[in-house]
Amino acid sequence: DIGSISTTVPQSMANSLWDTQAISYSGCAAQVLFLFFFFGAEYSLLAIMAYDRYVAICKPLHYGTLLGSRACAHMAAAAWGGGFLHALLHTASTFSLPLCQGNALGQFFCEIPQIPKLSCSDDYLREIWLLVFSLALASGCFVFIVVSYVQIFRAVMRIPSKQGRHKAFSTCLPHLAVVSLFISSCMVAYLKPPSISSPFLDVLVAILYSVVPPAANPIIYSMRNKEIQDAI
Repeated sequence: DIGSISTTVPQSMANSLWDTQAISYSGCAAQVLFLFFFFGAEYSLLAIMAYDRYVAICKPLHYGTLLGSRACAHMAAAAWGGGFLHALLHTASTFSLPLCQGNALGQFFCEIPQIPKLSCSDDYLREIWLLVFSLALASGCFVFIVVSYVQIFRAVMRIPSKQGRHKAFSTCLPHLAVVSLFISSCMVAYLKPPSISSPFLDVLVAILYSVVPPAANPIIYSMRNKEIQDAI
């Protein structure tokens, strides 16, 4: 969350303070790389957290075996490593395009859908296929999260005590809230109809998915903290 929000907000704040809209070519490439990296890693970690809750609730006696420190380290390394390779692939493909239609992006940070619009090469189709591949991976993670929670809810409903069900649900609710916020904001940003697109709406939607989730996630996760609850 700190990484993803630090990729976009400081540069836009500096531009506002200095009354400029410029960013260097290398800075633009760095924004694309790190934003894809942090978002991809976070989405993978959210899927891993769904598996963690599935094992904790549905197979509690096997938790130490299935999710020991070694298994957690391997999954975290896979999430971060896969996220970085995925981001590197997108960045290299996007910035290999020849740009011949100006250098003005209709956004307050560099994002991939905006950059191919400046290209006069048919190679942008390669980036579209990469985006389709990314969508397929994201859909796979989404299906995994949904299936995990279907199994979790079935197990929770079989718990005889009301207190036990409440404890199980309270364990899952922060994660479910973060997943819902992350997925819904990305869907609004990338799946909205072109007919309702406008420069102002594009910027507003970009703020929704690039700034709001990273800012809100720490608050959501800390809501189970007794001191935070008392303070609120």
